[in-house]
Parts: sequence; C-alpha cells; structure tokens
Amino acid sequence: MSDTPDYRDTVFLPQTDFPMRAGLPQREPEWLDRWARLEIYDRLRERAAGRKPFILHDGPPYANGHLHIGHALNKVLKDFITRSQQMMGRDARYVPGWDCHGLPIEWKIEEQYRQKGIDKDSIDTVEFRQECRAFAQGWVDIQREEFKRLGVTGKWDDPYLTMNYHAEAVIAAEFMKLLMNGALYQGSKPVMWSPVEKTALAEAEVEYHDHTSHTIWVRFKPVGDALEGASVVIWTTTPWTIPQNRAVAYNPEIAYGLYEVEALAENATAKPGEKLVLADALAEGVMQSAKVEGFKRLRDVPVSELEGVVLAHPLRGVEGGNGEWDYDVPLLPGDHVTDDAGTGFVHTAPSHGDDDYQLGLKFGLPMTYNVEPDGSYRKDLPIFGGEAIIQPDGKDGPANVSVIKQLAYAGALLAKGKIKHSYPHSWRSKAPLIYRNTPQWFAAIDKDLDDGMGEYGNTIRQRALTSIDQLVKWTPQTGRNRIFSMVENRPDWVLSRQRAWGVPLTTFVKRGAKRTDPDFLLRDSRVNDRITAAFEKDGADAWYRPGFKAEVLDGIVNPDDYDQVMDVLDVWFDSGSTHAFVLRDRADGTPDGIADLYLEGTDQHRGWFQSSLLQASATKGRAPYRGVLTHGFTLDEKGMKMSKSLGNTIVPAEVIRQYGADILRLWVAQADYTADQRIGPEILKGTADSYRRLRNTLRFMLGALDGFTDAERIDPAEMPELEQWVLQRLAQLDHQVRLGYDAYDFQGVFQALFQFATVDLSAFYFDIRKDALYCDGPDSLRRRSARTVLDLLFHRLVMWLAPILPFTMEDVWLSRFLSDDDSVHLHDFPDTPADWLNEPLALKWDGVRRARRVVTAALEVKRADKTIGASLEAAPVVHVEEPEVLEALKTVDFADVCITSGISLTADPAPNEAFRLSEVLGIGVVFELADGEKCERCWKILPDVGTHTHPGTCARCDAVLTAAGA
Repeated sequence: MSDTPDYRDTVFLPQTDFPMRAGLPQREPEWLDRWARLEIYDRLRERAAGRKPFILHDGPPYANGHLHIGHALNKVLKDFITRSQQMMGRDARYVPGWDCHGLPIEWKIEEQYRQKGIDKDSIDTVEFRQECRAFAQGWVDIQREEFKRLGVTGKWDDPYLTMNYHAEAVIAAEFMKLLMNGALYQGSKPVMWSPVEKTALAEAEVEYHDHTSHTIWVRFKPVGDALEGASVVIWTTTPWTIPQNRAVAYNPEIAYGLYEVEALAENATAKPGEKLVLADALAEGVMQSAKVEGFKRLRDVPVSELEGVVLAHPLRGVEGGNGEWDYDVPLLPGDHVTDDAGTGFVHTAPSHGDDDYQLGLKFGLPMTYNVEPDGSYRKDLPIFGGEAIIQPDGKDGPANVSVIKQLAYAGALLAKGKIKHSYPHSWRSKAPLIYRNTPQWFAAIDKDLDDGMGEYGNTIRQRALTSIDQLVKWTPQTGRNRIFSMVENRPDWVLSRQRAWGVPLTTFVKRGAKRTDPDFLLRDSRVNDRITAAFEKDGADAWYRPGFKAEVLDGIVNPDDYDQVMDVLDVWFDSGSTHAFVLRDRADGTPDGIADLYLEGTDQHRGWFQSSLLQASATKGRAPYRGVLTHGFTLDEKGMKMSKSLGNTIVPAEVIRQYGADILRLWVAQADYTADQRIGPEILKGTADSYRRLRNTLRFMLGALDGFTDAERIDPAEMPELEQWVLQRLAQLDHQVRLGYDAYDFQGVFQALFQFATVDLSAFYFDIRKDALYCDGPDSLRRRSARTVLDLLFHRLVMWLAPILPFTMEDVWLSRFLSDDDSVHLHDFPDTPADWLNEPLALKWDGVRRARRVVTAALEVKRADKTIGASLEAAPVVHVEEPEVLEALKTVDFADVCITSGISLTADPAPNEAFRLSEVLGIGVVFELADGEKCERCWKILPDVGTHTHPGTCARCDAVLTAAGA
C-alpha cells in the first residue's frame, strides 16, 4: 500500500448542479410557467421604452387545426429574430395573430350540420356566423398553447384576431377606401370557381395537381360558301364549355392549310373526302388523333381568307336544342392562339376563360350564364339542364360525356381522347375548379386612384411594383423577382366570395342602375362612418341584423332605393389589412403602420405578401413592410414532400415530447431556411448530438466558475497571451454574431458559436487550461485569468445563444445566478471592448495552433500503439524550420499548450523518422518520454517530483498545498 497521500480533495475540480442530461420535455414547461409569472414580455416592453422599435408583423396562421412542422419552422424563425433584435438593443415587439374568417371554418360547421341532417340554408346567418366564431376561437386557444410550447415569446395574452370587432371594423373601413377612391367595381367575368365550395377563389387559393380530362376535336362548319365548305377544327380539354361557345380564334401569324381526308382506320369519326382547315404545324397530329391514315394538303389558307368568316355552332339544329345554339360563331384574330398544341384554332367561351373573356371584350361577344354555383348547368338549358360538371364530392359529373355524345350525334365530333395534365384545384377541398362567369366585385389594379397618395404611383400596380423595387429589402433577393413578375402580370383582384363567414362587402348599389352608371355605387362618408361604428360595437354580424340597411342609410338616402351587397370579402383582404388594425392602431404598433419585417414561406409571394402589398398600395399608397424574408418548405429525410398517406410527417408535438422544444429550435437554426429543409428521425438524432456537445461545453464553464467573484477578476492587459487570444476571438465573434442576427443568418450564427464552443474552447482552450484551473493556486495569475475569461465567455455565449435555445440558456443562467426575479431573457448582449481585437496576436496563435496539431497528432500515434497512455507522459522534441514560428513558440509555454510534461524546441533539421503532417509544412516531431516522476496531484512527469515537503508532488503543487496549510 502506497504511503503517498491522496491529493484528490485538494484539486479544484468543477462543481455544478447543472445536470448532464437535459430532460427538456419535462423541464421546459416549468420555464414557460416561470416566464409567465415574471411577465417577461411586458417587462421587456417597459425596459425598452425609448429604444428604436423593431416590428416583425406576424402573418396570421389559419385557426382550424393542430400545428404542423411548417408552422413550427415559421414561428421559431420569427422568435429568433424578435429575441435577437431585443437583445441587440431594440424594442422588438411581437404580436401574434390569427386568420379567423373564411371557407375552411365555414366548411367544418357545414359538415357538422350535414352529420346532423340540418340544412345550412335554414340556419339564421348570425347564428351560423357565431358558430364559426366559436370554432375559430377554440382553435386559436389550442394553437396559442402549441406556439407557446415552442418557446415563442410574444403578446400571447392579447393577440390580434381578424374576427375581433375592431379588426372587422377596420377591414370594412379599408374596403370602403376602395369604394371611395374608385378602385372598386362590379364586373361579370370568368373567375376561378369551386363548384364544391360554391365560391370564387383567389389565385393564392389555387394549387395545381394532375388531372385526367376529356379531349375533343370539334368541327365548326362555315356558314355559306367560305373556305370551300371546309370545317375549321378546334381542340379543347373542357368539352362542357362547348355549349357556351361564342367564337373561334385564329392567329394571323400562323400558317394554315386546307387538308382533305383520304383513308381512314377502323372506328374513325372522320369522313372520306371531307375538308379541314388546320395549322400546318399541327395537321399531322390532328389526323393521327382522328385515325386518318391518308390525307393530302390541297393548298394554303391565307389569313385574308379567314377574315370575316362566320361559322355555325356545332350544336346548331341539334335535336332537342330548341334553337339554343342556332346562332353564328365569328372567326376572330387572337394573339393568344399558338401552334404548339391543338389545331391552330381556339374555341372561345367568354364566360369560361380569361383569354376568351378578353377576346369577347374586344369584339363585343355576348356572355353566357349557363353554369350554376354548384357547377351544374342551369336547369332550363336544353338537353344538358341540371347536369353536373363537377359533383359535390369533387369528381367529374356527366356533363363532359353528355356534350361529347351530342357533338357526335350532330356530326361535329372529329375525334376524342383523354389527357393527364396539370389542372387547378382548390387548396382547401382539393377538388377541381372551373372558370365561371359570375358577377363579382373587383379591385381595379390599373385604374388611377382618387386618393392623393401618388408618391409611388397612381395605380395599385404602379405603387406595388415601385414598393417592390425601391422600398423593400427581400431576403433572399430572389424573392424580389418572384413577386415582381407575379404583380406585373396579375389580373384585377377578385374581392367577393359567396359565403357567410367573413367581413361583408359593406356597400350598397342603386336599384335599376347599370354597373357603368356613376351613381351605381353609394359613395357617402357618413354611411361609411355609421357602418364602421356599428362594427366596432357589434362586429360584422351587425350587417346581417334586420333593419341594418335602414339604420345606416336613414336621413342620407332613401333605403328603398338601394340593395345591400351580401357577399363577403376574400379572406386575403382580411389578412392583407392587418397592417391597419395591428401596426397602425395598436399601442404596440408603429406610428407609420409599416413593419420592419414580414416573414413567411415562399408560397406567400402569391398569398399574404402580395395581398398585403396590394391592399396597402390601394389604401396607404405603398407596401406595409420594409423587409420580407421567405423560407422554404419542410421535406422528409429523403427530400420528399410530407403526407399522411406516406407516413412521413413529423409532428412538432411529437418531437417536443421526445426531445424537447430546444432540439426542434436547434434543427431550425442548423437548417438553411432559404431552401427547402429536411427533417426526420436521423436528422433529429444528429441535432440532439450537437445539442449534447454544446451542453457539455456550457456545463464545464459552469463547473469551472464555481465560487467566482469579482475579487478574482484580472485586467485583460495583465493576462497571459492564451487568455488574450480568447478575448480576441470573442471580439471577432461579437461582430460576427451581431451581423449574422441582423442579416437573419441563424445558420451562420449557430455554426460560428458551435465551432467556437466545441473546437476553440472544449478541444483547445479548456483542454489546455484544465491543468491551471484544477491545480494552480487560487491566487495564481494564470488561474484567475482563466476564470475571468470564463466569466466573460459565459455572459457572451449564453446570451448569444439565448434567442436560439431559450430554455437551455435560461437553465444555464439560473444555474449560476439563481434568482426569483431574473431571467437571461431580460438582458441584452453584453458590449465587447474593441481593444480586445488583436490581429497580430491572432496570427501568432494561428501558427501556434498549427504547430500544436503536429505534436498532438504525433502523440496520438504513440497512444494508439500503447507507448504512452496520456500525453503528459511525453516530452517531445519539436523541429521548426521557420525562424518566426520558432520564436513565437518560444514565447509561449508550448508544453502546456500541447498538454505534455515537457517540450524541446529546436531549429535543427528534423530527422527522417520525425513525425510530420502534410498540411503543416516545416515542423517535425520526435517523440521522447518525459523525464522524472509523476506528480500525484497534477499528474505531470517532472524531475523535481518527490523533492518537496509534500510527498509525490511537483514544485507548483507543493507550493499550492503549503499556501493552503495542508
């Protein structure tokens, strides 16, 4: 048994109660409760009074379901920004909000009615709306708790809701500005229509999926002797629109020819000897589709021969048609016609397509009203009356097949087939859409507005495009091009929806007046003020109150002279108006009603970013934001889109239950949000491993700082170079972190901090300084310097990471500064002195670290072959070719840096057997064992061990023990 004393209790080992295992799923709710008790958000507002505000305006999620991973990504990114801006000295207010009106909620209530066998139309409108309101409120409450569980800070006790009475009043008031400035008009034109939902849809509510459609080639025969009696052939993927045909279009730039059918395959519907007019580039393909095996081109058909030709509708004279289609169909020039596909001629139904509509406007074609809101033909339409185009379940109705059969009976069907192509669907019901002509209310985006706000243009489009180019910073910059082209080419905004749950179009129209009459719309500010006041008091339900029309028109105009519009506003107008009732009207908003930042996914270039841009351009003359940041979508680990049917969805609540919210937040920080991100079990495991490594670094710091007081603090100028190098790195990082947070580069910020913590600190500085921290005397300059640096490191690392990992950094902070009233989130990033920057020192220590790499690699070889068990058993000889490097190494304690008991530096050429690293030239290492005995306290092997008062110790440890009275 050894007589050497046990010195373990004399070593200053780290002491901390901070647990190695995080236990985040269990512990995070405790911190949430603590933050709520401390009223952190409101206290920050009080402390930040007078600071420059930073307003990130929340794009409202829809209140109708549990959060998905895209919600989590979005809200966590927002939280990174508000927290970091606050800690960098701004007043970063964040008011969360919800989109509460609209079809999805209405649809849910209707489903409940259907299950109970109740006819929705039998329910009082206000009662129905109140059920929608209660449904939305229920999901707001659920989602609010789910967002809070992510650690998102904000004004959760007073969010904005588009269904709040004040919000509804402002939305109506913003709409009435369009009424007053001339942007509002009613038009009858084709719009994207959902037969399943029985309402018009905005572009942002449309998504495209593969769909199999019927295709037909139809003969239009000329009236009279034109074209030698040859049929003009059209091709369409919407046979149901043929009953609404009013013209056929051709392009004067296309080469056409007269073709004669000669030989047919079996079951062909073409006729031998018949003549057809076709675009030359498409003739062969048409003949193949019509099963024509032989044909010849007779001659050119010049444009002059097409001009003025009148065709017969293909259903003219059809049995049972009752003369419905016995009208002429003009052949008209149109630039939209191409010879890329089809026949070179385009069937034109002005009520069912935008190109068709525009051609109809140009040539005065009549509109048709054959299709009902449910996607069926009007009941009195001959032959097809009541037949559905799209059925209530979203599947194709019989209309297409019926039309095809009638065309065949009439001898007009040249060929038929099917095609799988990208087709518009409702993003809510997922059912196919149709273009349908219906009276709707529009905002004219190219009309000069009468509002005196022409600084950035006189039209909505001009103001929006100017805002995009001159007033808004886009992150990433590609967002600018995306939204610019969308706004540059978009049609007028369809504002109206034929539903019940929303803010009504608060306007009145004069009975008997035409839409073009100047007095068609009632424009009176007194009426508008009464409507706004009523909505402030009772919400938009007031519009549906019996007698409301008389109430607001009384004494101004005769109520009997006007009809009340009962459509509701597009919900994108609701969310597009949020700048007015949140940014402008709230005390925590901003005087100019303009946000510093809007942040949503890339799909919102056609959604909220655009609706907000257009709405604000119409009502305040410019964009309501100075910056727009977009993120991509979230995919599974293989890069596939998530879907329940594939079983590859990642639900935030499940990640939190398994790992904790900070792991989910760390995944967001490590991802490149500007592109599509991937997430899955293996990725989350990797994220958790990164978290563990970072947590270990912080835990070491806490332990090594145990008992630290200001009395120990050392001025940086008196510190060893190694500590000054750490301060230099902190000064670099301070600049990098602030720039990164300001640029919303969270991936860059975290990677910089993670590399610093795990490489510069854990693998280098901490590794070197453990000896001094554990074994130097409490009053030694080296130990006090290290502890001073650890304190400076602690304040910066913990605060820099707090926006990303709020739960963990709160835990770390309170583990050191336990307080009933404090939180890391009540502090700002500490200022970092500029004089810590020392570029010559940084360059010198870059060289020292390169040389260290060669030494540690050489020792690793000896450890692997069992020559030594630890680096302290070595005292290598280091051969250094470059005099500057050699001189630098001699000015530092290079043995301490390499964690060896000794080291020799020489300019002699390295022998052949010396260890070298190919990437570090000019340095060779020759291994030597350390000379002496092992100190029982610090484990260094030194010649003087055993020659001091305390047995088995080196001079340093003997002095420490003596000073301690041991």
